[in-house]
Amino acid sequence: MKIKVIIADDNSFIREGLKIILSTYEEFEVLDTVSDGKEAVDYCLAHEVDIALLDVRMPNMNGVEATKLIAAQTSTKPIILTTFDDDEYILDAIKNGAKGYLLKNNDPEQIRDAMKSVFNGNNILQDVILEKIKSNLSSTNKEPDTKMDLNQFTERERDILSLIAKGYSNKAISKEIFISEGTVANYITSILGKTGLEHRTQIAIYYLTGKVD
Repeated sequence: MKIKVIIADDNSFIREGLKIILSTYEEFEVLDTVSDGKEAVDYCLAHEVDIALLDVRMPNMNGVEATKLIAAQTSTKPIILTTFDDDEYILDAIKNGAKGYLLKNNDPEQIRDAMKSVFNGNNILQDVILEKIKSNLSSTNKEPDTKMDLNQFTERERDILSLIAKGYSNKAISKEIFISEGTVANYITSILGKTGLEHRTQIAIYYLTGKVD
């Protein structure tokens, strides 16, 4: 079964280029390309779409606003694909339901792999973007500061929260604090339950900014 995709970008060169690139991979079917966020929302409401690749800055409706409507009203998974790594857009896109946030200067294989990962239920936030948030919000390069209320968490959960905010994978966390990956996963499930969040990207953003609700 092919992954059904639409591409929304007001630059015709970029959207048609992406269509050509994605069409070379047998796992994708590019259903259509559109030039603004409203067209993307309308298309997703009228058709079965697995993934919507959305530029941030588009006329009529930007990608962040489109993400919110698509995530709320359809089963389509929005991915922000942009040349801008602006913190405000990152936070708003994630809060609005974006399943991924990628820069357009990625190799096609990276974009393909990210799309497949999102289709399979994962969330993608590039390391460079997470680092951008941390560098702008933290005054030092030491342990990341937090704006979260940590009183509800155990000491071990606090350790894991900090490592997630630093971009550690479950495997890396398990090596860092000498517990199994399964135990790490159990702690993360507990953290998600306590915070009401849905995935580790939201945990990282919330830990660093206190802004993801």
